[in-house]
Amino acid sequence: MRIENHPILELDRNKEKEITFTYKGKKIKAYQGETIAAALYAAGIRVLKASSKYERPRGLFCAIGNCSSCHMVVDGIPNVKTCITKVKEGMVVEEEVGKGDIVD
Repeated sequence: MRIENHPILELDRNKEKEITFTYKGKKIKAYQGETIAAALYAAGIRVLKASSKYERPRGLFCAIGNCSSCHMVVDGIPNVKTCITKVKEGMVVEEEVGKGDIVD
């Protein structure tokens, strides 16, 4: 689900570059300038991670980078805030388990 018509913003998908990235081995379509979380949401993916302690499903919550509900592993880097990180062609996005590993 993507916004196709907006009362204030002018949207023209024909002018936007379509790109793809991988999530759990599946190719996901996105548009340049979109955030990872927005592209996943548009692809029907609502659960982005599970809570650390009780493993409850977490999805897009604040959408401004203040919470940890959207943290995922992006191109091998843990704890990426997908609600404010823009998609790039060919990036690999994976679910984050627990608090995410620290990478040296």
